[in-house]
Amino acid sequence: MENDNLLEDDFQEESLHEHFSFTADKGQEPLRVDKYLMNRIENATRNKIQNAAKAGSIFVNDKAVKSNYKVKGGDVVRVLFGHPPHENLLVPEDIPIEIVYEDDTVVVINKAAGMVVHPGHGNYSGTLINALLFHFDNLPNNADERPGLVHRIDKDTSGLLVIAKTEQALTHLSKQFFDKSSERKYLALVWGSPKVEEGTVEGHIGRHPKNRLQMMVFPEGEEGKPAITHYKVLERFGYVTLLECQLETGRTHQIRAHMKHIGHTLFNDERYGGNAILKGTHFSKYKQFVENCFKLIPRQALHAKTLGFEHPKTGQWMQFDSEIPQDLAQTLGKWRNYAQHKQL
Repeated sequence: MENDNLLEDDFQEESLHEHFSFTADKGQEPLRVDKYLMNRIENATRNKIQNAAKAGSIFVNDKAVKSNYKVKGGDVVRVLFGHPPHENLLVPEDIPIEIVYEDDTVVVINKAAGMVVHPGHGNYSGTLINALLFHFDNLPNNADERPGLVHRIDKDTSGLLVIAKTEQALTHLSKQFFDKSSERKYLALVWGSPKVEEGTVEGHIGRHPKNRLQMMVFPEGEEGKPAITHYKVLERFGYVTLLECQLETGRTHQIRAHMKHIGHTLFNDERYGGNAILKGTHFSKYKQFVENCFKLIPRQALHAKTLGFEHPKTGQWMQFDSEIPQDLAQTLGKWRNYAQHKQL
């Protein structure tokens, strides 16, 4: 289904299904409900939200409201439609996937950038889950009813994922990720040049209070969940740096939020402001150079390169390493050349 069908005018009185539910923070200043939902529903346009309100599909505290209703602290905002959420309609799709390793217990996938891992708001087809359902039978459901899924990486992050083929494997692998005994290393191209060669970022990660599509670091731990990222410098290019980031925890957008928090936003990470020129000169040639790099890698420069875990059946340590994808490799090549010659 197309993204612009995310909020569609199909409300039916006789049978309602909840698609979204949000509780406004206590400190929420009065804000139109259409603007409020725009900040919280990915891929939703204001036009679609307003159409949903006209159709009587937006409720605040169990009463249908118009799009100009002002949301206040404590309000419960819900979007209801006459059809079940599309994320619950899992359909097998013949989508090619790169299988790095497979046996009767686990599958290791190298996910391409641009592929959503599981169906969700705005992405109901073309996901890795849709592909897995086509290629494999009887995958076990995790707690969120997502077949075989042990962990996930963002849509525009490339790299390695392990999929469980049995209930026992799902339980065993999930415990490893929970216990932090698995190994996950990422390559990240970030803006700026860290002062140290290696370091650790610690800080609770939770939803941004004003932009719910972003995650935010709460250093004092008053909100969010504990998150730890270890990083080390692999290569410096002057205005950008290639890092290896090792996850100790696995929070949503963890590397993206942690790197922004320490002043080194991921290169071309649009959601966190990395698609602006954050470091460098004012020369027009440099600006053109960076924009050319953005075109080469039209996503955040993040790749899940290494994955290690104990095999749930044999107990053997399994270690996998993936090649750097072409878009990132070409971008690194351009920066490497720039750093060597500094002719811009």
